Amino acid sequence: MAYIDDPETQRANLSFIKASMREPLLTRDHEFDLARKWREGGDERALHELVRAYTRLVVATAARFRNYGLPMGDLVQEGNVGLMQAASRFEPDREVRFSTYAAWWIRSAMQDYILRNWSIVRTGTTAAQKSLFFNLRRLRARIESLSQGGTGPGNGLTKEGREWIAGELQVDVTEVEAMEMRLSASDQSLNSPVADGSDDDWQDFLADQRPSPEDVVIGMRDSNTRSQWLAEALGELSPRERTIIQERRLREEGATLEQLGRELGVSKERVRQLEHRALLKLRQSMLKRVEGFGDLLADA
Repeated sequence: MAYIDDPETQRANLSFIKASMREPLLTRDHEFDLARKWREGGDERALHELVRAYTRLVVATAARFRNYGLPMGDLVQEGNVGLMQAASRFEPDREVRFSTYAAWWIRSAMQDYILRNWSIVRTGTTAAQKSLFFNLRRLRARIESLSQGGTGPGNGLTKEGREWIAGELQVDVTEVEAMEMRLSASDQSLNSPVADGSDDDWQDFLADQRPSPEDVVIGMRDSNTRSQWLAEALGELSPRERTIIQERRLREEGATLEQLGRELGVSKERVRQLEHRALLKLRQSMLKRVEGFGDLLADA
């Protein structure tokens, strides 16, 4: 359902649209001349003339996306941002009309705005999801219209219809199914009642996935025990081995073999050998203190 602006906003939008349509069209040579003046000389007057001439393209593109339930004025503003981005990146030497180049930037800016604001939950994050979001309704309508004449690939979004859409957009059928469900649903508050007159909210039925107080206490105790085992095992290492383990394994940014080699007066290869030997000693020492290797691992 399209968003309906208040009367004042509608008048402002209409005024902007009329002003955009009054801007004269640019010839190819004049367009390239303006682009060069801006790109090479930073001429802001040339930039403004170039951008104003193509605000009508922004308005036309916004009209295509007006049924996504977002304000027309916001779509136009996002399109203007895309138009400015196109102007800043346009290279006239490529001999491509600015309108052709700017159309992609304008459409991309509006689509990104729609994906960010159509729902509280981000709808499309991958290229496949974005393609489905902006094409699923069109292809579904095409299926329905063809099905009425008896020549369509399927009656609505049947299994055959989903497979046909997946083939058209080069995506997985599972992604078509997921987007179909997403577009048919609407955002709901967890604070809303489960039924009219009910005192229970939807959030009351959400399971708490956090560990219980008992699990927290047990985890803290086990962590302290493992820390004590590690300290005792480190105490069984030689001073040089202990230094290597502490500097290499027990710091957020461990020292390199070369750094420790300079500090200890040995080669990098010797440091690597000492580290390997120390780790074996630690493993053997820790395993003596537990019944099984799993006792050394924290619960996920």
